[in-house]
Amino acid sequence: MQLHTGQIRICAEGALPWSYLHRHATARERAPMLFSKLRVWDTEHNNGVLIYLLVPEHAIEIVADRGLACCVAPGEWEALVSQLAVHLREGRYEEGLAQAVDAVSARQAVHFPRLGAGMAHANELPDAPVVR
Repeated sequence: MQLHTGQIRICAEGALPWSYLHRHATARERAPMLFSKLRVWDTEHNNGVLIYLLVPEHAIEIVADRGLACCVAPGEWEALVSQLAVHLREGRYEEGLAQAVDAVSARQAVHFPRLGAGMAHANELPDAPVVR
């Protein structure tokens, strides 16, 4: 049972597109573009979160929409990224991503709880990870 109205997307890329490589852009620059391209911003309560992995660079970025970003301190996101990085370095991808999703969900449940036990909540974004 989902305890919040938030939305979470995971995107993993095997490389940056040529247009990013050509101008020496980073995963930090790519993540907001994918946040937009995957329409994570397009949720009713502006509480979508993108967990972005640039696999060859071992880069992890978390982009939270404005509704949630104003409620969660940057240090909390940094700690989440650090924990996920440890799991990924140890090859525990599934466990690390599951814990990251749980951690984001916990923050969403605090700030955007689903009201009413019987109240259905529409899934606004696809659940399947995006792998490029």
